Formats: sequence, structure tokens, C-alpha cells
Amino acid sequence: MSGALLVAGTTSDAGKSVLVAGLCRWLARRGVRVAPFKAQNMSNNSVVTMDGGEIGRAQAVQAAACGLPPSVRFNPVLLKPGSDRSSQVVVLGRAVGEVSAQSYRERKAALLTTVLSTLDGLRSDYEAVVCEGAGSPAEINLRANDIANMGLARAAGLPVLVVGDIDRGGVFAHLFGTLALLDAADQALVAGFVVNKFRGDPALLEPGLRQLRALTGRPVHGVLPWREELWLDAEDSLSYAADGVIGRPAPPVGDQWLRVAVLRLPRISNATDVEALACEPGVSVRFVTEPSRLADADLVVLPGSKATVEDLAWLRRTGLADAVLAHARQGLPVLGVCGGFQMLARRIDDAVESRAGGVDGLGLLDLDVVFGQDKTLDRPAGSAFGEPVHGYEIHHGRVARRGDELAGLVRLPDGEVEGALAGNVAGTHWHGLLENDAFRRGFLRWAAKLAGRDGFAAAPDVSFALARAAQLDLLGDLVADHLDTDAVLRLLADGAPAGLPVLPPGAPPLV
Repeated sequence: MSGALLVAGTTSDAGKSVLVAGLCRWLARRGVRVAPFKAQNMSNNSVVTMDGGEIGRAQAVQAAACGLPPSVRFNPVLLKPGSDRSSQVVVLGRAVGEVSAQSYRERKAALLTTVLSTLDGLRSDYEAVVCEGAGSPAEINLRANDIANMGLARAAGLPVLVVGDIDRGGVFAHLFGTLALLDAADQALVAGFVVNKFRGDPALLEPGLRQLRALTGRPVHGVLPWREELWLDAEDSLSYAADGVIGRPAPPVGDQWLRVAVLRLPRISNATDVEALACEPGVSVRFVTEPSRLADADLVVLPGSKATVEDLAWLRRTGLADAVLAHARQGLPVLGVCGGFQMLARRIDDAVESRAGGVDGLGLLDLDVVFGQDKTLDRPAGSAFGEPVHGYEIHHGRVARRGDELAGLVRLPDGEVEGALAGNVAGTHWHGLLENDAFRRGFLRWAAKLAGRDGFAAAPDVSFALARAAQLDLLGDLVADHLDTDAVLRLLADGAPAGLPVLPPGAPPLV
């Protein structure tokens, strides 16, 4: 059985996903056969694995850090929120139904069996498994049924590193308080801390690190510096600020910028689709939540949604739907992806996600969409804009009627078409389409021409795959340079040290 450890966080977006990816990259570069693992992920950012299942996107990125293709084994339970009160449950890559927060608790015992057997299999097949927690282990209201944080650590005997985001402020209180809220048996597995996103002189932090060790009996195993280059593949779509610029846009190759407005839907899914655009010089990509932000946009993108009909209603309530229609009437380009593509249809019939039945779409594409119980999960290939392309599909809606004159966006190997292209409006069910470099350049030239941006030029040499690999290498470098890697190896080999002190008050023991 191989070594394994769990990276927990004081909060969501503390840095668990990136630290796991960095540890995986560092170990893989040392020649260690390593795999990632997240027992339970709650995210609408997902990918289709090589074995035809669905997992959280963060685990696919962590797999890439290991040099592995994505697998359902790396994320056996995925929750995809469709509302504030319900989520779709995906187990070992397949949707198995909808749950409320309350009803999900009743299923966790059975799911823990699946989680532990999957983790045992990975530990048999790999030399190291780096596990990622979910949210915070100090969510004591959820501890009794936990399968992702200390519940997993206890059941599998995993040493735990707790990471805190110093950029939020209060990191010492976060780290101390997280430990102090755990019961004695859970505290015994917390072996140390990591401080993330530090800006400034590390010497100024040193007194606090010493005091934290004196107070808790546990070391800070590293202080990872803030690096603004790290922005690709954010795990949590909430980390994308409303009305915020995505990435770090480089100056244009030509003499004009191309301005992209992405609608920040309430139930946005696979928000990372537009990151490939944000890698391009001279392309400014911004999430927007109100109509005025579309006034100066060249290209409008309607992204994926886990609640297509509800998010379409939100567009209408906020005035964004009218703004999209006005943009299209000016002959300016519009792109819809997955749920956003479905919103562009004339009619949507949904008896599955929203159970709303038939509703009118925006009517920019002459097609109708019908939702089915079975989810389409696929990794297709074809050609678009004269270039070979590939992507992945995750959706319940399908095109039930297509206007005779409506062209496809993608041509499939069998001669059929996918998506739609009608003048200045394009749509596709394919996620990841914009990650195809040659297609993306052709698409940007198409959009710039429609927008009258004759001075915009697509860069000839941007590789999205290389940009992602560079970020993974940077994460590996941060681990190598700023983490006590010898301590990490000891934890993988020996587990948590014995005799770690218990902090009061501690939670009551589980019964």
C-alpha cells in the first residue's frame, strides 16, 4: 500500500486544489508514480474522462500534473448544484439522481464505502496519492457524516496538512481555530500547516509562525508566495469575480483590442471554457452581470449552465437578455456554449432539470432543444473553421429540430454537424472547443471582422496546452522552493507523528 496524505483548507478557495496540483507535479518530476484524489467535490466545472465518466475539473488538472489522463477514480463523488437546495449526484462518473442537502446526508454512509474502496485501489496502483479535502474540516455541523475531510482521514489513516489563505487576512486565527474545533482523534491526524498567497518579506511572518507552532505543537511546513500568473483552471467558479477581468491580458499583437463579455450566470458551469480566450494577447475577457457592460463589448459569450431555464429567466429579469439581442441585431458576434447554446434556441422543452416544460429561448438560432433523462457524456472530434478540433460534452439537452438553412459549427467525421452557425451567432455543446489553438485563432479573426476590429490580429503562436503546462510547472517549482518537502515525504511514508497535542476546546467525540 502506498503513502497518501490529505490537503485540507481553512476555507473554500484557500489553495487546496493548487497545492495538491503542485505536490503532484513535484512528485511526478521526482519520478514518483502519483495520483490525485478528491472523495467528494461540489462543482459545476467538470470534464469527461477517458473512461467516459464525469469528474471535477480540478481533478483532471491534477491528473495532468501527474502526467495521467483523467479518470473517474480520482473523484468518485461529484455534486453538481442546480439550485441552492439541490444537487445532481455523480458517482464514479455517472449521474445517479438529485438530492437535497438533508437527503444527501442519508446516502453518505454508502458513499463512504465507495470512496474508501476507490482510494484503496489507487494506493495499490500508485506510489503516492495526494488527496484534496472539500471546504473546511471545521464545518462541525457536517462532521458526523463527512466523507471528504476528517471523516476520510480517520477512515483511511491519512496525515493532514491544513492550508490557509493569508491574502484574506486572519490566517493564524483560521489555522488555529480549524484545529481547535476538531475532536481529539481528528486533531491527532493534523500534522502541520501551509500558508498560501503570501505577499511581502517572509521575515515579517516568522514571529507568527513560531507562535503558531508554540500554540499548536505543529509546524508550518511552508509559505507559498503570491504569484499572479496562477489563474488558469480555477476550481471554484465563485473565484471568478462578477464584472471582473479574467487572467492577465497581454498587449495586442495588432493595434486594437478585442473585448469579450462573458455572462456570469448564477449557475454557471465550466466557466473555464473562456480561459483559452484570455490567454490570447489583445483579448480582454470580462465576466459581466448587468446590461451596461455589454455596451462596448465586441463578442458576447453565453457560457454553460447547470440550470439553463432558470438562468435564462435570470437573463430576462436583469435585462441582459435584451442586451444580448440588441448586440446580435447590430451584427456583432455571439457565442453560446452548452447551456448558453441552448438559450439561443427558439424553444426549450425541459422536463428534467427545471421541470418547467416548454419555454421560449432567445430565438437567435433556428433550432429547438429537448432535455432527456440520460446525460450525454462524450469526447468527440471533428473540424471547425477548417481546422481539426476536439472537445467534450456534458449535457441533458439535445437539438430536437434544426432549421433547414442552419449550418453547423463543427463537422463530424460521419458528415453530420454539431452546434450552429448563423451569420454572427454561433453555438456548440462542446466544452473545450476554444482550447484548440488553430480553431481559436480562426474564431477570433471571425469575431474581430464582425466587430469591425480590423486592427486586431490573432497571435500566431499561443498554445493553451503549453500555457497550462507552464502553470503546473510553476506550481511544482513553488512546492520545491517553498515547502519542507522532506517533511512531506515523511508524512507520505510514516503518517502523522504520534503524540501531537490536543487543543481545547475540541469538538465532542463522535458517537
